[in-house]
Amino acid sequence: MPLPDPVEPEIWLHEITAPALVLGSTQLDDVVDPIACEQHGIEVVRRRSGGGAVLLIPDAVVWVDVILPAGSAGWTDDVHRPMVWFGECLAAAFAQVGVGGTAVHDGAMISTAASQLVCFDGLGPGELTLDGAKLVGISQRRTRSAARLQACWYTHYDAELLPRLLRAEIEVGTLRPVATVGSPAALDVTARLADSLSGAT
Repeated sequence: MPLPDPVEPEIWLHEITAPALVLGSTQLDDVVDPIACEQHGIEVVRRRSGGGAVLLIPDAVVWVDVILPAGSAGWTDDVHRPMVWFGECLAAAFAQVGVGGTAVHDGAMISTAASQLVCFDGLGPGELTLDGAKLVGISQRRTRSAARLQACWYTHYDAELLPRLLRAEIEVGTLRPVATVGSPAALDVTARLADSLSGAT
C-alpha cells in the first residue's frame, strides 16, 4: 500500500487473511522449500524492505503500521531514531494492557548466524524483547516526506513451522525464542498505541 498524498499521521491495522511466508527484498527465492510451503498451504510473497523471512498466519499475528510525516514528533534525519521512538511507544502501549518488563533495543542491529534468513532471529533498533525473547519486530520504509514504520508481534507461534519452510537446515533450539502475547491483550495494544502516539497524531 503506497503512502497517502499528502502525507498525514496515520495508524494502519492490517488483517492477515491467508498464511504467507514474506521474504525480504534481497533474499533469493531458493531459500524457500516450495514443496513444504505447498503442503502447509502457505503462499510465498516478497516485501520491499530488507531482512529475513517472516511467517504471517491469520489470527496469530498483529501487524500495525504508523505513518510518520517528516517534521512530526518522532521524526529525525537519523533513520534509526524513529524506530526506537516507535518501539518506546509500543512498550508503553504494552505496559498499559498489563504486559510490563519489555525492553526496547536502542542500538545497532544485532545479527546472528540465522538472522539474514529468519527475520525474528536478529534484533534491530526499536525492537522489543520480553525476558530475552523477541516480542516485536520493526521495519521501516522511508522517503523524504515520511516514514512508514511497520511492526508485528505474535499471539501464538509455532517455532517449528518456519524452519520447515526453508531449505536451510536450522535447528529450532538454536533460534532466538519468540515471545507471544495472547488475545485480547495483543489487540488492545493497538487501541492504546493511538494514545502513545498522540504527539504525532
